Amino acid sequence: MESFQKSILLALILTASLPGLGFCYSITKGPENATVLAGSEARFNCTVSAGWKVLIWLFQGSPVLTVLSSQGSVETTERFTSRNYTSGDEFTSELIIHNTQLNDSGRIECSIQQPSENNFAFLSVQVNGSLLIKNSTLTVKDNQTIEIVCEALGWAPAPDITWMTNDSLIDKSSYVTQQSPGSHGLHNALSTLTLTPRDTEVLTCLADIEALPSPQNATVTLIFDNSAAESTYQTEIRKVSAEKKKEGDLENRQRSGNENLGYIPEELWNTEQSPGIASLPPMISRFAGPDDNLHISSVPKVRPQRRTDYLINPKKIRNVTLV
Repeated sequence: MESFQKSILLALILTASLPGLGFCYSITKGPENATVLAGSEARFNCTVSAGWKVLIWLFQGSPVLTVLSSQGSVETTERFTSRNYTSGDEFTSELIIHNTQLNDSGRIECSIQQPSENNFAFLSVQVNGSLLIKNSTLTVKDNQTIEIVCEALGWAPAPDITWMTNDSLIDKSSYVTQQSPGSHGLHNALSTLTLTPRDTEVLTCLADIEALPSPQNATVTLIFDNSAAESTYQTEIRKVSAEKKKEGDLENRQRSGNENLGYIPEELWNTEQSPGIASLPPMISRFAGPDDNLHISSVPKVRPQRRTDYLINPKKIRNVTLV
């Protein structure tokens, strides 16, 4: 099949170069370099002036698609197709390479079979690999220094890795990135970030290559655990509170005065001074005894009461009033 394609292209080239067909046309704008991700499409444009007869696309030195002014595109494989556009006197052929692979990187040429009229560009196919931080969350304590590892596997070329914290770039001196070859022409990278967190924060590892519209990223949330510091703080607060309570108790005692241990109530003092009355029950104005005519008067304005739990002294007792 490949030899058949080459024979057709050769015949077309010879036909286009026959005398009388004219050579006044030229390539006005050739293809431009393209960088794409593996698996996507790559597109190249070649614009020629009026009078052209044949346009040939070559991929890595081999013809893959031919466009005839009288017939249009001659496609021999599904991986290489084209679209044609006409604007005024100019004609543009767009080569589309489908499902690009890493080994498709190379030279793309547009030829109209005239000297010095070959225009070429380069195709670069890149591979977007994986990016991983093993832990999605980490708990760190006060004054704890940690290392966060971001692993990029299966990239081409090796990615450029940067770190961010809460949407701010981290200085490159805080991390080290090592690159190593992988299988099938791919590359790996390992980036280690060292830091001492002061608060809860979100760290982002970004891996970038030219073909990516935006860097691939992986994140980890650092949860700052300051329970030890809070515990110390609470202990100090309790100490201060206890000291204040002691001071308050002392102040209250000083305001209320001290107990006079030598104080004797008046009632007890009167009792000690008048032992004859000590045996009398309080609030009693009359005692029943053998002599019904014996009476004892109580303190005025206090109703006398009889106490049955007191022994009644049968002796006669004088009525004494203390002033």
